[in-house]
Amino acid sequence: MIERKKPRTARIGIFAVGHDIYWNQFPGLLDKLMRCHAEFKAMVENCRVTVIDFGMVDSSTLAYKTADKIKEAHVDLLFCNMITYATSSTFAPIIREAQVPMVLAALQPLSSLDYNKASTFMQLENDNICSVPEFTGVAVRMGKKIHDVIIGTLHDDKKAMTEIAEWCEIAKVLHGLKGARFGLMGHVLESMYDMHADPTAVSAAFGVHVPLIEIADLMCCYKTVSEAQIREKTGIIKNEFEFPDPKSDPVTRKLTDEDLKQAAHSACALDLLIEKFELTGLAYYYEGEPDSLERKAASSLIAGNSLLLAQGFPMCGEFDIKTNIAMFIMDRLNIGGSFAEFHPFDFKEDFILVGHDGPHHLAIADGKPVLRSLIKYHGKPGSGASVEFKIKEGPITMAGLTQTYNGKFKFVIGEGISKHGPIPPTGNTNTRGFFPPNTKDFIKAWVMEGPTHHYALGIGHHGKTIKKIADILGIESVVVNEKTL
Repeated sequence: MIERKKPRTARIGIFAVGHDIYWNQFPGLLDKLMRCHAEFKAMVENCRVTVIDFGMVDSSTLAYKTADKIKEAHVDLLFCNMITYATSSTFAPIIREAQVPMVLAALQPLSSLDYNKASTFMQLENDNICSVPEFTGVAVRMGKKIHDVIIGTLHDDKKAMTEIAEWCEIAKVLHGLKGARFGLMGHVLESMYDMHADPTAVSAAFGVHVPLIEIADLMCCYKTVSEAQIREKTGIIKNEFEFPDPKSDPVTRKLTDEDLKQAAHSACALDLLIEKFELTGLAYYYEGEPDSLERKAASSLIAGNSLLLAQGFPMCGEFDIKTNIAMFIMDRLNIGGSFAEFHPFDFKEDFILVGHDGPHHLAIADGKPVLRSLIKYHGKPGSGASVEFKIKEGPITMAGLTQTYNGKFKFVIGEGISKHGPIPPTGNTNTRGFFPPNTKDFIKAWVMEGPTHHYALGIGHHGKTIKKIADILGIESVVVNEKTL
């Protein structure tokens, strides 16, 4: 499997809260609580993030100082560790000033008190939930949001650990969006009104930059690619793909040496373009004149796109920057993020084919992906190598990003199941998608939300996680399954 070029990471801030009056009243309590805090810190660090520990906040004076430190640290997410009771004045300055998502963690050291030996000291050690209502209440009064409260035990609590891990994954998405550069090259495929998006609106909603790239920029890179680079990329493609004989579709044929070399050449050019413009992702579409070098290059990017997706760079055709961002979010959640749309129903077995003729995330392929030569791309100019595979069996998630009448963005999210079975051998990726309560009703509910026709496709059920990301970004979202069950 191709490795990603940059690791997924985030900066997580944590701080504990307490009541400073307790420390003299109950000698040894602070030390025991801070040992619990150290355990919590280790739990967060195990999620492969950088943890910035701001220590104990046990007074309003210290809270103001800590709020300044948090702002200087540029964290992506804050965990407030509720290790005992604390007055809300230790929290109010932080929630007021913090410009990042806040999660309260109330993880009790004991699953229950030993009632025969219970004491005030023991109660205070396990008073994790006591001030949570006070904190959430003050947050509401300040017009601020606490994004989650994790309630459970400090030890051997798989559900609590899963919730912590989920928020660390969300933080990796938020970290990746900061300063990200989603390039646009070319133009929207003629007449596809749902593809248009305002780069300024994209920047405002997601905090990213949208470099506008000329096809000439790609061609400058294309013309500098050496034969040695093409040979090296050809070897990578041969290692990552299979090249079967054609089956039922007369549009397909076994991958030709010419199409393989062209795909490798264009993939090398894409690598150089990504590096030159420091891109996080790219959405493009360009036709060019018949038989021109521009058309040859722009229509042979599919294999290179798929390789880059596997390395953590979302790439998509048809100039669809909205879906490009949805693909990025899925990639940073480590659940894939293929470029997808709906293909024909199978009303007999109650599924729909989901896929596309463009780039796909190799990390979620079921088996080795296929590369076929197409003598023509349906609906588009050009011909050449095209990627075909189905994604892994099991739960799947779709995340579409559309815009509403007032120009605001909206996430349309759905969950289903990918099941085993044949797919059309057309050189396009397809997966058999089954959706509750039945596929027809689900698709009807999906399209009634006003999506674009593309969406990002990933593995696992992560609709609630993507909805949390939308909430943090202040973007409307709907999980279609909640309307169909």
